[in-house]
Formats: sequence, structure tokens, C-alpha cells
Amino acid sequence: MKKTIDVTDDQQIQVFKALADPVRLAVLKYLKHCEEPVSCGVVGKALGISKTSGSYHFKLLEAAGLITAEKIAREKYVQLQPATFERYLTNFYDQL
Repeated sequence: MKKTIDVTDDQQIQVFKALADPVRLAVLKYLKHCEEPVSCGVVGKALGISKTSGSYHFKLLEAAGLITAEKIAREKYVQLQPATFERYLTNFYDQL
């Protein structure tokens, strides 16, 4: 029997794809220690990633709901979205 993928499954797939990259994991680990939103430039500089590469990774993390981003003037500020981790990772086994 073929299982239909619902919206929750699609989102969960996006979350795990976003987590399956060492650069994105490094970004998440860095943001975990930030108490307030931090600019993408600061994160990129701290982790040694280019602006182009950083932009790509931030976009995927935001699409997965793992971070939120807000543009202020010419700078984009990001922060972790703990609710997504709680929803898709904490109870992953129970959701199978």
C-alpha cells in the first residue's frame, strides 16, 4: 500500500534536508548561543563562509522553519526558531 505524504511529512522532509549539511549545522549551533537576532554577515564571518554561500544556506534554513529572518535596512538578521525543533525533532520517533 502506498502512503500519501501530507503537509507535515513534507515539512519534516524539508527540516531533515536542511539539517543534513555541515555548514547549516554550524550555523544552527552558532545561533543557539545567540540571545537575540544576529546579522547574516556576522554569522558568515564567524564561520568563514562567503556571502553567497551564506545566503543560500540561510534561505534553506528559513524555508525549513528552523530560523526566522528579518531584513532591517541593508542587513538581514536571523535567529533560531525553537518551536520547529520541538515539533519535528523532539517527538520524531512518536510521529513515525
